Amino acid sequence: MPRFLLLRLEAPLLAFGGEVVDARGVLADFPGASLLTGLLANALGYRRGEAERLQALQDRLVFAARLDRAGARITDFQTVQLDKDDRGWTTRGRPEGRAGGAGSYAGPHLRRRDYDCDVSCAVALRLTPSEATPTLDDLVTALLQPERPLFLGRKPCLPSRPLLDERAERRIVDAESLLAALGLLPPAEDSDPTLRIMLPASEPAAPGDHVRPVTDARNWRSGVHGGHRLVRVRAIARAVPRPGAAA
Repeated sequence: MPRFLLLRLEAPLLAFGGEVVDARGVLADFPGASLLTGLLANALGYRRGEAERLQALQDRLVFAARLDRAGARITDFQTVQLDKDDRGWTTRGRPEGRAGGAGSYAGPHLRRRDYDCDVSCAVALRLTPSEATPTLDDLVTALLQPERPLFLGRKPCLPSRPLLDERAERRIVDAESLLAALGLLPPAEDSDPTLRIMLPASEPAAPGDHVRPVTDARNWRSGVHGGHRLVRVRAIARAVPRPGAAA
């Protein structure tokens, strides 16, 4: 039976990036392949320039996501001018500068960035082939003690809780399918009455499914996003516990 890693992505502000149009950083409703790749790679300590390792990790990801709580969407208007010698965002207490030529920061950047507020999203993922490195067990070890600070889409979007459940039996699970694996991570507290699920289009269909394209993969060698694929989105009613039922 396949093994799956279960994650809980939850933050006051997060950004599941969609297709960027001009200077507008729009959002998708669900995390994409490149976001999860970057998140896991950060925990593992991969560097941005390690294109082959990043590409290999993304190519192995098979995942589904369940939006338990969808908050309000806000837009931040940003006016920023940074010098390449500016330092900030530390890694284990070590200040980091900015790469690139002097012309990269010659003028102010005007841009809009969207954020979602108070979101809670469950993710079930597996790696194919499962025996290659890193394994799911390697990912658990890295997420428990990440090599670098983790964020959900953009650096200001820090998780409000650990990505892994405090119970080990809800970290790596055996399940027959992605949907079954997601069901082993209960909905978040104060979840919406209707939960939305995104599955690969290859998963079994259900009445009411919407099949739609997403462009959520990144070519880590060139830095360009693309990777058109089809996903299946469905809505399910949250199960309401019976009075007196055990939690």
